[in-house]
Amino acid sequence: FVWIGMSTVIANVQVVKTIELFGLNATLGNILYGTAFLATDILNEKYGKKDAQKAVWMGFSTLIILTIIMQLAIQFTPGENDMAQSAFTTIFGVGARIAIGSLIAYIISQYFDVWLYAKLKNLFSSERTLWIRNNGSTMISQLLDSAIFCLIAFYGLYPTGIWLEIFLTTYIIKFIVAALDTPFLYIARRFKHPEY
Repeated sequence: FVWIGMSTVIANVQVVKTIELFGLNATLGNILYGTAFLATDILNEKYGKKDAQKAVWMGFSTLIILTIIMQLAIQFTPGENDMAQSAFTTIFGVGARIAIGSLIAYIISQYFDVWLYAKLKNLFSSERTLWIRNNGSTMISQLLDSAIFCLIAFYGLYPTGIWLEIFLTTYIIKFIVAALDTPFLYIARRFKHPEY
């Protein structure tokens, strides 16, 4: 549960940092954000759909609280010797479209991921098919997430070609993270929760 909140907060801070990964320009936040989907898949696998949904709401609540608190913090007049205001504004002063796009994309895609994972678990229930439910739910959910976020945050701000490049790059990075997280789900599935 804790990782969901942490990863969404850290990813939203890292989203302002652009990096080159496999020759693609991307935001650093995309990499960590993908791990939130792994965490809900682990919860769904081990504890069921309801616990995974609770984690989604925890992450969403954390994002809303972070957004509100940091927007309020930016509004305070900085002290005469303050050196942090410009950095604060760069990191947390995201436009309304980006903040709204992030929140809407998160709640819709995460809820969809939890739902789809549970459906795929009914169809592919063996340990050998764990990779199908993990990759199937996450890769489709990340496509939904990328489409919603990019439409709300960037559509109309950039020419269509640039917008499409942002969308594709965002999704490709999330797709790669989803493919690479599969071994971690197999490892997590083997851990036994101690009874108290």
